[in-house]
Amino acid sequence: MAAVLILSSFVAASRVGGSAQAAALERMGVRAILVPTVTFGRHPGLGAPGGGPVDDGIFEGMLTGAEMADGFVDLSAVICGYFASPGQVKVAAKALERVRAASPAAPVIVDPIMGDEDTGLYVKEAVANAIAGVLVPAADILIPNAWELARLAGRPVGDLSEARAAAKALGGVTMVSSVPLGAEIGVLLSSDGGEFLARHARSPAAPKGTGDLLTGLFAGALTEGISLPEAMMAAVSEVAALTAGEAITVTLDQLDG
Repeated sequence: MAAVLILSSFVAASRVGGSAQAAALERMGVRAILVPTVTFGRHPGLGAPGGGPVDDGIFEGMLTGAEMADGFVDLSAVICGYFASPGQVKVAAKALERVRAASPAAPVIVDPIMGDEDTGLYVKEAVANAIAGVLVPAADILIPNAWELARLAGRPVGDLSEARAAAKALGGVTMVSSVPLGAEIGVLLSSDGGEFLARHARSPAAPKGTGDLLTGLFAGALTEGISLPEAMMAAVSEVAALTAGEAITVTLDQLDG
């Protein structure tokens, strides 16, 4: 049975974060191992969430316990998402070294959760800096939104051309969500194997957690042994349908150099 280790948030009553990813993966027949960085009652964007951050030492202890239960062995992928402190980021980086030794074929997928266009930075500056300095270089696949890509690359990302340039500047495999395309919205995949764009009509109001779900579904699709563009297309199609509440046309294009 495929298995994915998730280092991210647990939110009890909102379908966001690592808990939403775990639920999506389990529906796909993939075992999800969620080690939470926070335990919230609801999404903080809805008001006081209840709960709070997981202490760095407790987070490290949970990772050690998961490792002792062979939770680092035979993994199909690792997802790094929301972090509440720089200490958690450092603990995660050390754990990734042991994960790579136990599951060398498992890609490390980093969703550098820092902020968004409508809110700006919504984690502490020190957390954002730790993610950029420690986890981003450790990623095999990076999945920022357009705002996060702009912050990481240090250049504007206001359209497809700028997104392509910023992704190439970061290098490696980068999948960028929320790329503005006028009346459409897109997800850009940039890698040595080429550039691909999945696009569809904008929804009037996207629910919170769509980025988390995209990352989880993408990781799940990769466990089926399909290519990166195919996995992106599968994930984008499902998120678009869930957001719109109905089947929606998603187009996949390979971009010219």
